Parts: sequence; structure tokens; C-alpha cells
Amino acid sequence: MEIKNIKKAAQRIIKAIKNKEKIILYGDADLDGATSVIILQDSIRSLGGEISAVYFPDREIEGYGITEKGLNFLKKETPALLIALDCGIGNFKEVKLAKSLGFEVMIIDHHEILDKLPAAKIIIDPKQKDDRYPFKYFACAGVVFKLSETILGNKLTESLRRNFLELVALATIGDMMPQESENKIFIEEGLSFLKSSWRPGIKTFLEIEPFKSYPGINQKVSKIISILNIRDVKSNLPASFRLLSSYSSKEAEGIVKDLLKKAERRKEKIEEIKAEVEKRLEVKEDPIIFEGGADFDLTLISSVASSTCQKHLKPAFLYKKMMKESHGTVRVPKGINSVSLMKKCSEYLLTYGGHAQASGFRIKNENLEKFKKCLIKNLR
Repeated sequence: MEIKNIKKAAQRIIKAIKNKEKIILYGDADLDGATSVIILQDSIRSLGGEISAVYFPDREIEGYGITEKGLNFLKKETPALLIALDCGIGNFKEVKLAKSLGFEVMIIDHHEILDKLPAAKIIIDPKQKDDRYPFKYFACAGVVFKLSETILGNKLTESLRRNFLELVALATIGDMMPQESENKIFIEEGLSFLKSSWRPGIKTFLEIEPFKSYPGINQKVSKIISILNIRDVKSNLPASFRLLSSYSSKEAEGIVKDLLKKAERRKEKIEEIKAEVEKRLEVKEDPIIFEGGADFDLTLISSVASSTCQKHLKPAFLYKKMMKESHGTVRVPKGINSVSLMKKCSEYLLTYGGHAQASGFRIKNENLEKFKKCLIKNLR
């Protein structure tokens, strides 16, 4: 048994390589998205294919997923096969726009399915209703690894497999996927390979303090993931992608040095937002935490939402308020499905989606209070 459409997607990518079609990889800017892009990029290159462009949307400016800004930036490449990785499953309007611009869209995702599917040519997502694959909780990098196995067949060398599983392990842990079934195997194998990784980015981490002093690979990896989640975008490429795809030790050392400098400031800013949220909660007794502001950093509020949700055992909806819209992140206690909850209030949202326990949304500012009331009503 295989994940639905995985063979179909592999055949389409092989055809694009043979016909020298333009291939664009459009990834989410987090660690799972970045590693997914690297795995598929390296798979395509192993067969002699070329990648015409790689794009990661800036969540602060564009929001999450396939965006109009991203499509307009890439339209000079049309006609092209646009492969969305770790995003796209909720981008109904944007997929239609992509098709009108001349893209053929393929979506490889692992997030919760909403009421319908986008009008993409091929969709891989183990959570599709008619997907019979027994395990549903891969990181996107895990799904892409299985796709790469199909694309490469007997050309998947042991060396390449090891390289890919290092990235799958990082993504699976970083995206907080359940460490069971195939994920458990990916993590165990990937972590064992990480210790002797050829990647300059990983080697740099493992050879410097304080990483060198940590007693086990799990602690080292946990810290590496935390550092790779720091927002550091250059030439539209997040640090995680630049670092993990780099072949230069000198370049890798420079990126790691910059990230470590930013880590301390990031920690301070997270504590500032936490303190502000806690101060507001002192005078409120709502069944959900629903807070935001113009000074809330979108790249930091996920961490704040996680700790606030754990502390108060309530769903946490935190958002950055901009001129006309707000971009938010959601964390909920076990037993609550954040995507299903937001689905009941989707009339107030521009976009939403993600995992049951961790998700996000975009909303017009005029609908914030209505959305909050709807959430409370449906939670009760």
C-alpha cells in the first residue's frame, strides 16, 4: 500500500525532468518546509533535472502558504510545474490564480484537510479522506522522502538515503509529529546518521560550544532545531534552507554565527511577549486565550502560544495586528482539534489551516471580535 497519488506525482516529475520543463519548488519557510524542498531538489538533481526557482513566502508580509505575491514574483517562469511543499492544501483561491497564470500545480502537504481540496493537478496528503495509507502523521519531509524513494527507485544510493533521513529526522522532531510507527524509524535512523553528517551546517553545530558539551544527540538536535527556527531571511531564503543545503564550511560557519547572535535577542523578545500576555490574562477569565497587537512578532508568537497553552490548559490564539489584517498562530490542549474549531468559524477568516494541535489563520481586523465570540461559543 502507498500514499495516494505518490506514484502519479513521481511519474509527473520524471516526465518534467526528461522534457526539460521548468520546475519550481514553493516551500513553507519553516524547518519542515525547508528540508522538504532540499530533499526534492536533490532528488531531481540526482536524475539530471534542474530547478528553475525556489520560493519561500515571508510570513510577516505575505502570510502562510501559496500567496498572490509569490505567484506574481514567479510568473515570469511560466509555463512551469509548481510544486508546493508543506503548504497549499488550504489555498483554494491561490491555486486557481496559479493555474490562470500558466502554472501546473502539484501539492505535497501533511496538514489537515478542510471542507474540499484545491484544484491542483496532483495532491499528495495522507489525510485525504480516500487515502488508505495506514499512517497519517508524517512531517511533510517524511512524505517527500517516500516520494523521492519512488522517483529515484534503484538510483537512491545509501549515501543519499542517509542524507535525506538526517533531514527527515530534524523535520519530524521540529514539527512535533508523533514519534511512532514510521516516524520512529525515521528519527532513530536519521539521528544515528546525523552524528557523522557530511553537511557543513550540521557539522558546524556539532563542533562548537555549547553543542559539543551536550551529553546526547537528542539534546544537541533539540537545540539545533530551536536555533534553526530563528527568522533570518536573505535573498528570500530562510536560514534553515541556506544552512542545510550549503556545501561550504565557511558559509555554514557564518550562518551559524549569525543565528547564535540572534538567539539571545529572540529569547528576550519571547519573554517580553509572554509577560505582556500574562499581564492581560490577569483581568480575564475567558475559556480561550485570544490576544494580539501590532508589536507581537509573528515569528515568535508560536513559541509564546505553546507555553501559554501549556500553562493555562486553554486554546491559545495569538496574532500580529497589521494595518487591515491580522496573522495568527494557534496552539490547543490535547483533545481539541484547532482546525475543526476554526472551520466552524471560517466565515470570519481569510485563510486558516495546519495541524489539530498547532495551526494558523489570517483575518480582517474588523472580524477579530466576531471570530473570538464564535470560537468561545463553539468550544463550549
